[in-house]
Amino acid sequence: MTGRRPIRSTHPGGLRGRSRATRTGVLSAGALVACASLAVGCGVVPGARGGSGDDDPITVMTWAPQDTGATNKPGMPALAQAYARWVNSQGGLGGRQLNVLTCNDHNDSVAAAKCARRAVKENAVAVVGSYSQYADSFFPVLEGARIPYIGGYGLTNTEFTSPLSYPVNGGQPALLAGLGSALADSCGPVTLVRPDTIAGDQLPVLLDSGLSSGGHERAHDQRAAEDATSYDDQSGRALAREGTAPGGPGCVVPVLGDRTGTFMDSFRRASEDHPDVRTATVLGSVDQTTINASGGASGPYEGAYVTGWYPSVGDPAWDGLKKLIKEQAFGNNDVDAADAGVQTTWIAYTVLKEVVESLGDGEVSADTVRRALDGGLEVGTGGLTPDLRWTFADKLASVGFPRLVNADVTLQVVRDGRLVSARQGTVDTTRTLQNADVA
Repeated sequence: MTGRRPIRSTHPGGLRGRSRATRTGVLSAGALVACASLAVGCGVVPGARGGSGDDDPITVMTWAPQDTGATNKPGMPALAQAYARWVNSQGGLGGRQLNVLTCNDHNDSVAAAKCARRAVKENAVAVVGSYSQYADSFFPVLEGARIPYIGGYGLTNTEFTSPLSYPVNGGQPALLAGLGSALADSCGPVTLVRPDTIAGDQLPVLLDSGLSSGGHERAHDQRAAEDATSYDDQSGRALAREGTAPGGPGCVVPVLGDRTGTFMDSFRRASEDHPDVRTATVLGSVDQTTINASGGASGPYEGAYVTGWYPSVGDPAWDGLKKLIKEQAFGNNDVDAADAGVQTTWIAYTVLKEVVESLGDGEVSADTVRRALDGGLEVGTGGLTPDLRWTFADKLASVGFPRLVNADVTLQVVRDGRLVSARQGTVDTTRTLQNADVA
């Protein structure tokens, strides 16, 4: 029941809104394992899909790939569990205990669909802060049960088109558009090295939208296996093209998730005869640990631009997340405050908290959560993003991204081996994406 006007709540970490200028293997069997309740057993109001009475727990699910040969995001479900412990220790959400289910999608379409069916079976009111590249497998299941998907990682276009999706960042579209804009004035030929997957197929046009906005030619699209153990051949081919193309030293842009570090190991060896070729990428494919492992200031990332969704981890806006990790996830190396997946999950649960509080004493179900989000609720995230409000008439609806409501990115650069801000504040990629050929 959502007859009450939405009530704005304080951010879970006690943070207040800040000006735009400063925004900058738990369940290895995934869907086949019984729910991992953090407080009490899974419970719903009889006859109500995803319903929650005054004393029943609120059940949600968080999924991500773990223990695979490609990209893994174990910190996301681990953070979700820590969040449940934290919020339940303070009385729960709106006086109700939070029950978090976790699922391993195994980077597999069949497993992703099983995770979604598990969420339906367990009467989850939402899937929150999750990562999967198999939107075509899980979204039909969620849509059939009318379960909202809050704060996905933004890997697929479907996350920005489905009426059941409520993204908190601009996903790959914003990251790549922003990166292309940054490289347009500073690079000769650009080569994009990306996964040979359905999700990877969507990346070239997004990078090209940013390059084109700066009058740069399109990037060369070079596919690569997402689970390779070496990228010597791909590195050699990218550098060979840079050596023969006009326009001065070029840039190689690897966007391979966890395998970006593997690519850079191969690239460092192959680039010894090409010292002027630079690299650039997006957060999620690189972080400070990756830069350190690749040689720091003497490594191939030096001088590289890196786009991200949120302020740097040193920003005070992350103090709430850091406190949560210290209190509930200390010693769990999977839960890193600098990880973009962990950060996205934190923000997604911030959204969930505000939605539940807006419902007051009313029923908390998949339907009421969805109605609150669709009814104009505006969610503050303590300055980590602009205030979030989802409609189907937003600025990017005309280019096929009706759910993309936060197109801001931050621009960082590797200087002296450290990832630092390249400019103050955020860059709004809305105009760039409006000109993207994403049909």
